[in-house]
Amino acid sequence: MALTATTYKVHLDISDTDRGIYEAIHMTVARHPSETEERMVARILAFGLWYDERLEFGRGVSEVEEPALRVRGLDGRTEHWIDVGRPDSDRLSWSARRCPRTSLLAYGNIEQWAEQVVHRVAGLDNLEIAVLPRAPMDALAVDLPRRIEWGLMISDGVLYVGDADRQHELPLEWLMRQRSPA
Repeated sequence: MALTATTYKVHLDISDTDRGIYEAIHMTVARHPSETEERMVARILAFGLWYDERLEFGRGVSEVEEPALRVRGLDGRTEHWIDVGRPDSDRLSWSARRCPRTSLLAYGNIEQWAEQVVHRVAGLDNLEIAVLPRAPMDALAVDLPRRIEWGLMISDGVLYVGDADRQHELPLEWLMRQRSPA
C-alpha cells in the first residue's frame, strides 16, 4: 500500500517590515511521505520570506525538475524559482539559467555543503542563498500540529516566528545576495 501525503492547515500572519508586506494567509500544505518536518517548515518559512501574491508550492520532492515554491508570470513561465535544503551546484545553475530569479533557503548541517557548492555558483547574478540557523530551526520543527498558526515577522533580515506557546528568532545568514542590474 502506497503512503499518502499528510496535510497541514496553515495560517500564516506575515509582517514583512523589510518589504512593507502585511498579509494573512490560509493554506493547506501537503507533506510528502519522504519529506521531513524540518523541510516542510523550511518551505513554509520560504513562503513567508519571499511572499508574493502569485507564489505557489511546487512538487519539488516528488518531481525533481520542479522547485519547492515558485512565482509564475502571466504567461505561465516561472519567474522566481525557490528551493529549500542543500541542492548541488548543478541544480542551482540549472534553475538559475531558466529563471530570472532563483533563491535558496538552506538549513541543517550546511558547512560542508557550502564549502563544496557556493564557490561553484558565485558567478550567478540572479541567485541568492539564505541559511536558517540550526538550533531554532530544529526547535520549530518538533512536534508540529496538523493545524499550524504562526505569526511571521521579518525585520532587518531576521525571521521571528511566534505560535501560541513561544517565540523563535531565526537570524538569516546570507551566503549570496541577488545582484541588482546596473
